[in-house]
Parts: sequence; C-alpha cells; structure tokens
Amino acid sequence: MSGTLISIGLGIAALAAAIGIGNIGGRAMDAIARQPEAANDIRGNMILMAALVEGAALIAMILIFVTA
Repeated sequence: MSGTLISIGLGIAALAAAIGIGNIGGRAMDAIARQPEAANDIRGNMILMAALVEGAALIAMILIFVTA
C-alpha cells in the first residue's frame, strides 16, 4: 500500500512542477512579446524561477520518500 502512495505522491509532485514551469514559460513569452527590449532580463528571471520551482518539487519528492 505504501508503494502505491509513494507513486501517487511522486506523480503529483512532478505534475505540479510541470504545470508551474509551463506557466512561467508562457508568461515569460507574453512579457517578451510586450517588451522585446527587456528580453534578457525576463529570460534570466524565468530561468531562476523555473529552477526554484524544480527545487521545490525535488524537496517534495524527497519528503515523500522520507515520510513513507
């Protein structure tokens, strides 16, 4: 039973990270379309935020393994 719960938890964490990174990328492309001169600043912030979301997902996955 715990193996099933671990699998469900990992799937939810991965799905949440994918949705978050997709939103970040989409919003960044909208922002670049509105202000092309700020593309480098927007791109840098986008990469930073995607890394933070991915880090939070990895921490969630580690916590799922530790608590189960």
